This record gives sequence, C-alpha cells and structure tokens, in this order.
Amino acid sequence: MIYFDNAASTRLDDEVLKVMTPYFTQNYGNSQSQHAKGREAAGALIAARDKMASLINCNSDELYFVSGGTEAGNTAIKGACSHYKTGSIVLSAIEHPAMLESARDMQKHGFELILVYPDENGVISPESVEKALRSDTIFCGVMAANNETGVVQPVEQIGKICRERGVFFYIDCVQTAGTRKIDASICDGLGISSHKFYGPKGVGALYLRKGSKVDRLISGGMQESGFRGGTVNIAGIVGMVEAYSRACACREEHNIKLKKLRDALVSGVLSNIDCAKINGGGDILSSHANISFEGCDGERILFLLDLKGICVSTGAACSAGVVYSSHVLQAMGLSPSRVKSSIRFSFGNYNTMQEVETTISALCEIIKKIQVGV
Repeated sequence: MIYFDNAASTRLDDEVLKVMTPYFTQNYGNSQSQHAKGREAAGALIAARDKMASLINCNSDELYFVSGGTEAGNTAIKGACSHYKTGSIVLSAIEHPAMLESARDMQKHGFELILVYPDENGVISPESVEKALRSDTIFCGVMAANNETGVVQPVEQIGKICRERGVFFYIDCVQTAGTRKIDASICDGLGISSHKFYGPKGVGALYLRKGSKVDRLISGGMQESGFRGGTVNIAGIVGMVEAYSRACACREEHNIKLKKLRDALVSGVLSNIDCAKINGGGDILSSHANISFEGCDGERILFLLDLKGICVSTGAACSAGVVYSSHVLQAMGLSPSRVKSSIRFSFGNYNTMQEVETTISALCEIIKKIQVGV
C-alpha cells in the first residue's frame, strides 16, 4: 500500500506509542483525582503543557488541550461571538470547513460573515484582509497554509494588521504544525491537530492569548482551568507533545526529504502527462502537491489509483463520502473542469522515492485509459 494522503492523517510514530503506552496501562489515573495516581497524571499534564507552550512560544496558562483543530477553531469563533454578542467575522474563503461552517453557524445568530478571496495562486493578500476589516469586526481567521494546495499564507503580516486594528486574529496551524515553525506571538489564537505530525488522533491544542475575550463552550469540571470541562486525555496529550517535539527537532531534515519526493512526483507527472497542471503557487509546503488532470474526473482517478493500492485525496478528508467541488480551487478562480479533475498528493516521513516512481507510472497508465475512454 502506498499512502500519499498524509495531509489527512499521518501514521502514529512507533516511539510516540511507546511514550503513550504507560498512560493506558500503568499511569492511568484521572488528573483531577486527589490521590497518588491522580497526582501522577496531573504531573504528566503539567509537564506536557509546559513543553508544548515552550515549543510554540506562549505561556503555559495560554494553552488548552482539545480534541483537535476542529474543536480549536469552533471554540475560538463561537467563543468570541458568545462574548461580543454582535459583529462581523472575517475569514479567508479557503479556510477549512471547520472554520467556515462555524462562522455560518454564527450567521444564524445575527453575525455577518465576510469572506476574503485569494489570488490565482491561492494566496490571501494582507491588503485584501485589511479592506475587509470593519469597526464591528470581532474575529479574523486566516490559515497558516491551505490543506488542499499547501500554499503558505502571509499570516505574520496579516496578524500585524489585526493587532493595529484591535481585531482578534486566529490562525489554523493544522497543516504547518511539524513542518513550519509556529510562533504564537504573531496571533491571538491558533489551533493544531496531533494526527498531522505522527501523533495520536483525537487530541490537539488551542492557544489563546491571555486576556482574549473568548467564552468557553464546554462546561463541566475545572479541567483546563475551567475553560474546557471533561476528563483529560493524558495518554493522547503526552503522545501529541512527544510527537510535536520530535517533529520540531527533525523539521529541516524531513522537509528536505519531502521536497525531494514532492518535486520528483510533480516533475514526473508534468513531463509525462500533457493535461496535468499544478494548482497553487508561491511558497508551498514541501508535503503537498495539488494537480489537475483536465478532461479527467478526479473521483475516477482516485478510485483507479486505489485499485492499484495508492491512496490519494480529491480534497479535505472531512468531506469524504460527499461529492463536491473544492471550494478552495473555486475561490482561486480555476475552471470547473480543472477543479473537478484535481488530486491532492501529500507526502510523509514514511514515503519513498520508489513509491513516487510507482505512482507516476500508475498515473500515466490511468490517465491514458481515461482519455481513450476505457
């Protein structure tokens, strides 16, 4: 099996699993319990929070452990709306559905959603964000890098504009975590998901700058300083922090490897398949390649690759099972035929050059069959 869908989820690192295992079988106490097992778990939680905070450049009391990027984004948008009661929300039109759907939920409660569109390369300009901000804007969100194209956004410049305007600025860092340095100081809030950098699924982190006017969404006990009720997932949190620490330590080395794999696939595809075109431009994550095969149906390409044991994606995994056209590529102004024929290849640490060569060969065969109507 060849797995080129690492943007959707990565496999759990074996060393991370080893670190997590004791918290399932030995150190299994509830971190809220007032006994030895509870204190043991609480100590692990404190250590994990301190380490993660240091890695993203924030204070420990500004970091909350959540279930992933979706919960982080929902909490930031809906929590801000809960506090302010009224106003406008500014988002890029290429945000993950977790952000866009959260904002649309808030439209039902009277908030206005303003979308900022990218250029043809998939880049959101700081100037376009600045024009969209209004005196009643309570929240602005622009992702660090797009999950479909891998195009990196100028979030540092956008963050500066938002600070000058006094607008809460949130960055979805789900795709950049582990591949690009994350610096919480450039924003008021950000979210990450563990399973994107070889950690466990169902755990993530939310940074909120101290003093941010964001209300809690999940009431309960005093977990996470009373901000998020519910028994804390110690094993998952320990695993996430270990995975992120390892990813940061090897970031440069891994990016070099991923870029070689990505560039080899792109070069091989473009030189052998006339109808292939790259989607997105400028600074692109080393792990991503979004390619259209005009005149061919992306869903059919995915299906035929799957029959050959090659896993790819036509868009966001959260929309799997639903036939749709990529809102990201549409926002970039691509033609319907190009949008419909797009495939995302996303590379990870366990991929090899042999897998790239096999995939290029398979694609050449599949596209030729589709074009001749087989």
